[in-house]
Amino acid sequence: MIDCLSDDNGRRIEGCSLLIDDPERSPEQKSFAYGMRALAYSLQGVFDQALADYDKAIGLNPDYSVALNNRAWVYFKLGRGREGVDDVERALKLSPGSPYALDTRAHIRQAEGDVEAALADYERAMRNGGDHMVKVYQCGLRAQGLYFGMIDGVRSGAVSRALRACVGNQSCDPLPADEDCTPSVS
Repeated sequence: MIDCLSDDNGRRIEGCSLLIDDPERSPEQKSFAYGMRALAYSLQGVFDQALADYDKAIGLNPDYSVALNNRAWVYFKLGRGREGVDDVERALKLSPGSPYALDTRAHIRQAEGDVEAALADYERAMRNGGDHMVKVYQCGLRAQGLYFGMIDGVRSGAVSRALRACVGNQSCDPLPADEDCTPSVS
């Protein structure tokens, strides 16, 4: 089980595959393993395999809110955000305060040009995700050249103005690249 939780995506894929293939594992354990392996594939940019594993995870556990949200995120990353709307809405019904599901829905809404709804979701994601989520957006908005303040997790007018400017541009992403900001948002 430990390798299925590894930060190393290769080890995670290998460890989760062993759990999936183990006939002694329960459907819930296999669902979790499919979801974790899908996350590793997604982080590697292997989105088709990630989708297949999220489908299996959700097939085994239809109320797996994290897998539902993550599958919606994969659809978004593939430029097919509309296909993920039902998943992210279901994830939010199961976990109404999830900052990650709010962020996913915000990204989809932003891509569709629904600026006000996207902005409201990003703001809720910051409220619900606390200083960690604020730091993530501060870092991403700084990378976009829209925010110049401290990366301190404090919601401020400067953060809100930068976020509004970003959301108004469908190609702007308030999230930093995966390799950026790690020390400052940990």
